[in-house]
Amino acid sequence: MFDFGSRGFVNVETSMRITREMMLKVASDTVARQSRASRGLLAAYLCGSLLEEDYLLGGTGDIDLVYIYTAPVEAPREIISLTDEVHLDIAHYYQGDFRDTRSLREHAWLGPALITCRILYDPQHFMDFTQASVRGQFDRSDHIYKRASQQLDQARSIWLHYQTSRVHPGPEDVLAYLQALGYAANAVASISGKPLTDRRFLLQFPGRAEAFGKPGLHAGLLGLLGYPNLPEGTWSEWLPQWRSAYQAIPAAQASPRLHPARLAYYLSAFTSLGAGPQPETALWPLLRTWTMAAGYHPPDSRERRAGHQA
Repeated sequence: MFDFGSRGFVNVETSMRITREMMLKVASDTVARQSRASRGLLAAYLCGSLLEEDYLLGGTGDIDLVYIYTAPVEAPREIISLTDEVHLDIAHYYQGDFRDTRSLREHAWLGPALITCRILYDPQHFMDFTQASVRGQFDRSDHIYKRASQQLDQARSIWLHYQTSRVHPGPEDVLAYLQALGYAANAVASISGKPLTDRRFLLQFPGRAEAFGKPGLHAGLLGLLGYPNLPEGTWSEWLPQWRSAYQAIPAAQASPRLHPARLAYYLSAFTSLGAGPQPETALWPLLRTWTMAAGYHPPDSRERRAGHQA
């Protein structure tokens, strides 16, 4: 479906050699600096793809850090550019968000991250206690059901809203549709593991659907995304339009997910996935980010029209 030809936006082969050890050292050094600069920092941990076997995709990756403070924080998330290939993705939390360990076990996102995270700063052993408590009975069937049902309930809520509403769909409505699909797919994924993130969403979903005993859900998801109807050459047309919409977002208005530092992070993933044996796996992150980017532009803008037509 996707025709890449010789067009490439990120030359992975000529990029610097990025190693896990290099990225882990950056994570440790970053946390050490923050602990010296902020008296309110209670604990910090590393999570995300850096702790997994395939920590890079298309030669790019991010370093996911979580800071926990003794007082409420104003900015929940920040992106810090390191190189074109790597950036820091830092989430900031108040310690009160971690006090109810039962709720954390049942939290669709925080729970799975906590049981596998690597603690980098914890002078008062707050994270040691929290992690041990969350790990206890984490895989009990009722906790698994609770985590999955949270995702399913959100998908159902969006779906029911559009069943009773007649709207001329704009980027916000398309994004809501994609969110509903994402919640539903992650309800399935949560039965056998962590919820799926955007870049590897379609790469990992087939295995989760199979573990759930419903391998046909993968083909169904691709159908709901419109993949079977994409003509040849679609990819060559879409990538420049996606890039234009992304780069035209005013930097001061961009959400952390669409931060300028994440441009190569997405483009390299699209190129790597689309040129691989399963080009359809590039569709999810492309559609999600493109739809979000289109929402930043005026209704009559070229960027918004291109995203809507796609």
